[in-house]
Amino acid sequence: MSAKRIAVNKLEGPITDVPVEMPQRHAYVKCPGCRRIIDQELLEQALDVCPRCGHHLRLSARKRLEATVDKDSFEAWFLDIPTPDPLAFPGYQEKLAAAKSGSSEREGVICGSASIGGEPCALFIMDGEFMMGSMGSVVGEKICRTFETACERRLPVVGITVSGGARMQEGTLSLMQMAKVSAARRKLAEAHLPYIALLTDPTTGGVTASFAMEGDVILAEPGALIAFAGPRVVEQTTHKRLPHGFQRSEFLLEHGFIDRVVPRAEVPRTIAELLALHGGRTPAADAPHRLECSHKPHMLLSKIVKRGGKAGKAPSGAYDIVRAARSADHPTALELIELGFDGFVELHGDRHYGDDPAIVGGIAWKDGRAVTVIATERGRSTKERVARNFGSAHPEGYRKAQRLMRQAERFCRPVLCLIDTAGAYCGIGAEERGQGEAIASNLVTMAGLRTPLVSFITGEGGSGGALALAGGDRVYILDHAVYSVVSPEGCASILWKSTDRAADAADALGLTADRLIELGIVEGSIDDDCSPEELASRIVRLSMASFDELASLDSEELLAARYARFRAF
Repeated sequence: MSAKRIAVNKLEGPITDVPVEMPQRHAYVKCPGCRRIIDQELLEQALDVCPRCGHHLRLSARKRLEATVDKDSFEAWFLDIPTPDPLAFPGYQEKLAAAKSGSSEREGVICGSASIGGEPCALFIMDGEFMMGSMGSVVGEKICRTFETACERRLPVVGITVSGGARMQEGTLSLMQMAKVSAARRKLAEAHLPYIALLTDPTTGGVTASFAMEGDVILAEPGALIAFAGPRVVEQTTHKRLPHGFQRSEFLLEHGFIDRVVPRAEVPRTIAELLALHGGRTPAADAPHRLECSHKPHMLLSKIVKRGGKAGKAPSGAYDIVRAARSADHPTALELIELGFDGFVELHGDRHYGDDPAIVGGIAWKDGRAVTVIATERGRSTKERVARNFGSAHPEGYRKAQRLMRQAERFCRPVLCLIDTAGAYCGIGAEERGQGEAIASNLVTMAGLRTPLVSFITGEGGSGGALALAGGDRVYILDHAVYSVVSPEGCASILWKSTDRAADAADALGLTADRLIELGIVEGSIDDDCSPEELASRIVRLSMASFDELASLDSEELLAARYARFRAF
């Protein structure tokens, strides 16, 4: 819904003979969200975001460009492509003339190169003021050329979408643009260059069913309508009234189809941060350009990790260690990430069904190096633990992990997995959505992942739900963590028909750090009798040292060594 702008005389008073300046005329805007009247000047200062309710009003392509890229950095591409009328569609020429006059653009997308927060990129921005951002053959051609030119110049691509769908006046030729642009986007992926998509209100139809949803990272503005079939079509087809918020950005985030919802004011910083991380650099908060990646040698592994034994620790029974591993007192994965890394950008969704909060993942950085981090997260408070299903993941959690592993491989980032879970969730919905298949797919993915993968058991490592993130080159465990094929209670119940013998089962299962090291299942353990800050530091230092060791192997050697590790069991 577009905002209605009303010009009024703000200053009124009695007429006198004293010369006065003519009163300034102010334009006012009615917010489509809260329906209140806002001073246009204040609205523009807020980037056309309502200061009362936060509703993001629609922007033209030029205003979007101005709000996103660094000043004077934009260089326009492909300005002189004429728009065809292949079907001699009635009234099309008149509509084109009106669109050009109303938007001051030649077509429904502007393309070029620019920098965002100091990060160079190729860029396309669709224009909702040009025939509602409809995708005709010229729009498709310009976006296709943008991907091709980005490949030639080794530039990442940022795409900002707004569209009502394919342009009907060009018939099936407009439909072909979906396939054409998608093929060009694939060439960018094959060149290992990132594509970041920002979806704005509205992004619908063929654009949603092609390049809008093909980003390595997909962002969206708050409240944006994002759909293949728009709400009116869905209601007419199903004869049902749609629920509030259906097909909006937040709905897509919850259902796993986008990575983040980003307020307009934060878009340039967020995109710049993602461009830096995908380019092998890490963000510097106080600098216009990012830090170059550092590969300085880290502390030797032997100084960080113990190869067996728990010197200086009083011996504990296996079941006591199980209880310690389950305790709410030790840091959660997100706390370890926050304490151990310089920064972390969480990414969301499996792109199929949902975003499982029991598994978190994203890109972290430390001392100039970017790392993909994937972790099971139990939560801290009771409310949060319930929301995160106590760290027991659904299939969509494992599929999110697989997506992020594949993304890390494409951009040559090592992967760190932090594991603290009683196991994969056992439930009707999880089985319906393929819990076993999701875990199996992760195991196959990890076996062939051409980038270093290190896993830490930081609490409870429960069965296949833990193994789904622990199929890598190195596996470590904390002294007071456990890793087992089954819980002690489950084992006791199956073998002895009573959970009263859980302690006996824990002793027999060989699930403690010492026994796991003896069996060769883990490479070593870390003393966790320390502050959370120190524990996080130890985990990150050992991870980086392991990545340094593994970096000396080429991809074939890495895969062969990983295969040999598991083949030996």
